[in-house]
Amino acid sequence: MRKRTERTEVLLMAPLPGAELVQRPLQLYRYLLRCCRQLPTKGIQEHYRHAVRQSFRVHSDEDNPERIQQIIKRAIEDADWIMNKYKKQN
Repeated sequence: MRKRTERTEVLLMAPLPGAELVQRPLQLYRYLLRCCRQLPTKGIQEHYRHAVRQSFRVHSDEDNPERIQQIIKRAIEDADWIMNKYKKQN
């Protein structure tokens, strides 16, 4: 049996295809904005777009590669949770 790595865990639960390719903050930013476009209403899309932008501003000075990877992993997990939340409501 193969051992699961953090990268394969992200692959198994990604809200959109391409999560496995996200390795840098700019890639994450674009990925999350694409996720926002999948949300049901313009109001919800704007809310989460604003949250993505705010989060990137807060973490813009982060320079620790390990911490950056933690943030990327968590952001993809959160996006998955949000996407599933709105899929269940529809």
